Amino acid sequence: MDQLDDDRFQSIVYEHNDYLLQLSYLYVKDWDTAEDIVQEVFINYWVKSEQFQAQSSLKTYLTRMAINRCKDYLKSWHYRRQTLTNVFTEIIRPKSQLILQDEQLIVAEAVLSLPIKFREVIILYYFKELTIQNISNTLHTSESTIKYRLKKAKERLKEMLSTQEWEVFINE
Repeated sequence: MDQLDDDRFQSIVYEHNDYLLQLSYLYVKDWDTAEDIVQEVFINYWVKSEQFQAQSSLKTYLTRMAINRCKDYLKSWHYRRQTLTNVFTEIIRPKSQLILQDEQLIVAEAVLSLPIKFREVIILYYFKELTIQNISNTLHTSESTIKYRLKKAKERLKEMLSTQEWEVFINE
């Protein structure tokens, strides 16, 4: 690639890196692994950029690549549960929001404990704010299947979270 292509590639990396890193982390639950996956996605795009035919947006194309890499990782390493140390962001919350932070941790752990097919629709719909149609396109799955998985995921989350004591710190 020439210098113009280098600049364009750097622009693409700059524009999509954070999004893909967060998405990958939500799948694999490990920042180092997520960074490796995102790096592989960009290297693959660099090497095979001529294969991108713009049938969808570049963001959708890179998202699909990242999701596939995450799923490959989870399959190849026989994914095992890890302790969640960072909910979904690296934002440090003030002490006055400790209860909210604990509640977010409980919800995050519940989401991350879902099977991958349910977890991914929750992540893409609620945390990445994609539409049902965009999720369907990204996952190459019918919209009705996405709606069903979303419904089932919410039911499982409701069941898991209904046993939690949400006001645990009020009496302390």
